This record gives sequence, structure tokens and C-alpha cells, in this order.
Amino acid sequence: MISLDLENMLVCRSILKDKLIQELIAASSDPKNLALSHAFAGHLIEKAETEGWSGNLIRALFLHLLSQEGCLAAKMAECSKGAVGESLKKAFIHDIKKLMPALFQPATSIINISILDNYIPSIPYTLEATHFLNQRLKDCTSPEAVTDAFLAFYHKYGYGEIASYEAFAWNSKKQKLQGIRHFEAMDFEDIIGYKRQKEQLINNTLAFINKKPANNVLLVGARGTGKSSGVKALARAYYTQGLRLLQMQKSQLNELPKIMATLRQYASKRFIIFFDDLSFEESDSDYKYLKSAIEGGVESCPENVLIYATSNRRHLIRETWRDRADGQDELFKNDSINETISLSDRFGLIITYLEPTQDEYLDIIDHFLRQEGITLEREELRILGHRWNLEHSGRSGRSARQFVIHYLGQMK
Repeated sequence: MISLDLENMLVCRSILKDKLIQELIAASSDPKNLALSHAFAGHLIEKAETEGWSGNLIRALFLHLLSQEGCLAAKMAECSKGAVGESLKKAFIHDIKKLMPALFQPATSIINISILDNYIPSIPYTLEATHFLNQRLKDCTSPEAVTDAFLAFYHKYGYGEIASYEAFAWNSKKQKLQGIRHFEAMDFEDIIGYKRQKEQLINNTLAFINKKPANNVLLVGARGTGKSSGVKALARAYYTQGLRLLQMQKSQLNELPKIMATLRQYASKRFIIFFDDLSFEESDSDYKYLKSAIEGGVESCPENVLIYATSNRRHLIRETWRDRADGQDELFKNDSINETISLSDRFGLIITYLEPTQDEYLDIIDHFLRQEGITLEREELRILGHRWNLEHSGRSGRSARQFVIHYLGQMK
């Protein structure tokens, strides 16, 4: 049996805090104690079922820890946009030499329980980042090559949840980013119409990813026209280029300074902070946090962060005719009006979405029906689609998808 020398690592020592690693060390140090081996194997299988790991479970455990929990090399690569110093790299190679058996030998050469060699989980699940790492490691035979594979992974994806997820929420209680495992996002090909709007959104985002000047974006217009879908599609399309989406709630606006400071640490990634269906009442004052974050605060917005928001209101803050009436109580009426529109003015790019025409609406329905293998004659499509929008909330991409769901559900 192979004995692992993990206690003498230099820069990967953080993985020694993991309970499974502690159990592995104890079990491999005393191979005759079957109780220790089976306790470790049982807990490892539990973890494998939770995470969807397949194959060699000891290898899967170490890949998970080095990619998710990271190490000093991972943290420095993240801070320095992928580069690490020569001395740190040598220390990392030193640790990789000690990890080679766990990464490349059968699990049974370390813990003699055969099920750990080629495990098949109930629900297999492989993250795109993990697949990339496995591909880079496939032909590696030396510690130096393995080290380069991990550094390439850290440069492209980072480490931790940042490496694994396209989209995040902000956990106010824990004051940290929280990956969204089941992120619902459409492909741009499924957002029918709005060619000019999609081009504006994509071009601005590509400029941002390529570290060129780019604007914060406000998407405004009719409901259900694909504003939110377009922003979410960006995260799906440009994840491998380092783009991440952070969806926030209006109630979290006062936490923006803390969030900005957190995102500033991930220098190799580009973040879109996304507010969906954003609007404010006259009595709301939280919009001032957003104004400050976009432009005008004491601390500048990090260069790797943009803010995108969708709204049905062009000016975001509710305004009434009374606000513009000559007889209102406000002494300086223009000051009040300027304050109302000053937030939307801070978005450098405003993209407007109008309700789709009848033909565009039918094209959307036709597209989603064809995805299900159904083709309707145009006249039948027109009659059914027109009837649906009269009975429901008018023409929109959302209404079209709801019609398709209804139609599929009623098929015999």
C-alpha cells in the first residue's frame, strides 16, 4: 500500500483541515485497522453522491480540494491575474510530488476498498471547470507538468466557487458570494428578434471582457421582452472568458461597498452585478447607494465590475405629474426633477426593448415549437397565437413561451 506524505507539504497545507483528508491520513497510516478505512470510505461515498463524483474517488477528492478550497498558489494566481513567482512555483511542485500518488494511482493502492476505484454516482455531475482540469492532467507524467496544468486552471477559472459557477448570489448573512448551481439561462439563439439590442449588449460586454472601455447598462422597455434573459445569456456565453454574473436584490443595495471590495480581490475575473426589474418609489433612499457605486463615490468602482439593470421604467424612480406641477410644495422644482432622473443618467448605455410586432411574436412561438419537433402552418399559428395574446398579457417573449408550454401540455 502507498503511504501519503501530506503533513510535509508547503503551500497546500490548507487541505489538511478537511475532515476527509484527516480520515484518509489516519486510515492510510494504519492499513490493518479496517474500521478506519471503512469510516473514511463511507464518508467519501457520501460526499461523492452529494457532488456527483465519478471514477477514482480519492483523485476526485483531491481535485475538488485543490480547485475549490485552493491553496496559496491558487490565491496568488487569482490576485496576480494568473502569474506566480518562481519560488512559489517551486514550492507548489514540491507539494505536487507528494500528491502524485493520490492523483494518478488507483484508490485501492492507498485504501484497499475496491468500490473507490471506479465509483458510479446516482446522479453524475461534472463542472465544466473540472472537465477542463481533467483534460489538462490526462497526459501529465511529471510533477512539473501537473503543476503547469493546475496553474493553467487557476489562470482560466480561478479557484473555489468562482471557478465552478457562472452566476452568484450575495449571501448577506455570511457576507460572501454563493454560487448558483442550477443557473437558468437561455442561449442567445433562443432570444428571437431584438438583433440591434443584442448586438449592443454583446459588444459592450466583449469590450469589458477584453479590458476596453465599457459602460454600465440599463435595459428598459416592455415586460417579457427578453431583457433579463439577455443579461443571463451573457454569463452562459462568456463564462470561459472569465465573465461572472452576480444577481443582487434591491434590499442589498446598502451592502454594495462590501460587495465591491470582495469582487476587487478576484482580479482575473470580470463581474456583472445584475439588478432585475429595478425601480424605486419616491420614499426609497437606497438608490443613492447605487448612484454612488456607479459614479461619484469616494472609492471608485473596481475596474473588473460593471452594473447592469433591467426595468420597465426609463427613469427608475417613480415620478408623478404632481412632481412637475407648478403648485407643488418643493421650492426648487427642477432640483427635484433632476434628482429623479439622475440615477438612470449614470448608466452610460441605455437599451430600449419595445413590444414585438405580430410577426415577431409568431416567430418566437414558431422557434420554440420547432425545438420540440412541431411545425404549424402560418395561418394556424397566427390564429392560435392571436387568441392567446388577447386572452393573456399581450405580445411578449414570455407570453409566447407560455403559449408553447400550454400547447405542449394539451397535446394528446
